[in-house]
Amino acid sequence: MTLDAILMLLKKLIDVLLVWLVLYYVLKNLRRNVKMVLLFKGILFILALQIVSEVLNLATIGYLIDNAIMWGPLAMIIIFQPEIRNVLEQLGRSQLLGRHKTLTVDERERVVYEIVQSLDYLRKNRIGALIIIERDHSLSEYIDKSKKIYADISSELLISIFFPNNPLHDGGVIIQGDKITSAGAVFPSSENLKISKRLGTRHRAALGMAETTDCISIVCSEETGRLSIAVSSELHYNLTIDEIKLMLLEELRPKKSLILDDEDEEGDNDEDNVQDN
Repeated sequence: MTLDAILMLLKKLIDVLLVWLVLYYVLKNLRRNVKMVLLFKGILFILALQIVSEVLNLATIGYLIDNAIMWGPLAMIIIFQPEIRNVLEQLGRSQLLGRHKTLTVDERERVVYEIVQSLDYLRKNRIGALIIIERDHSLSEYIDKSKKIYADISSELLISIFFPNNPLHDGGVIIQGDKITSAGAVFPSSENLKISKRLGTRHRAALGMAETTDCISIVCSEETGRLSIAVSSELHYNLTIDEIKLMLLEELRPKKSLILDDEDEEGDNDEDNVQDN
């Protein structure tokens, strides 16, 4: 095989990989956006009508569909301008080098302990709270518009922020690594039509953040004292303190450690087998 043939093959492979990458990203974000799902269903409906019109030779409906397909892309860009902008902003917020700070085991346990301690107090006293933990996607957009704190995380500080009559208690807290970065942050609400109407603004904001970023959103209901976590576009409602703790420890676990732990476990098993033999 000549050098030109190898280069041509590499170009084709790169071309195919880029197309699959775009499709993967579109499909990944499609399920998080209700409007985009409706748009996708509408496109499928138009394509089905076009097939029917061609099979049955329906001139009028075929003419209308041809014009809709011709001018459809331009109309979608105009109508769905906010959604397209959000996708581009999400690309810009993505951190190629991973999360803001990779926590050690001790740091992760301390962060979870402080958060859980504050949540236990907040739920018993029915104090509303919204805590957002940054992961791979940067939340600088929301930090810039909120009150900067940059303090070590502690249950006392979290409780004081959300305590009634505190000027910052209505907004959300953003945590980066083991630091409370800001308070009084305002987040977009979820547009998911399936979410219960009984859930308030905090739950909708938590789910909205989980739909647009990879953050962990923790909510304490002011009315019921129930705790919830929104992550990966899903809202886990009415969790116990132990469930919150286990879920946070798992979600904050570094991705690399999963591989290392698996290798360690395999190594331990191999050592055990050698000793048994």
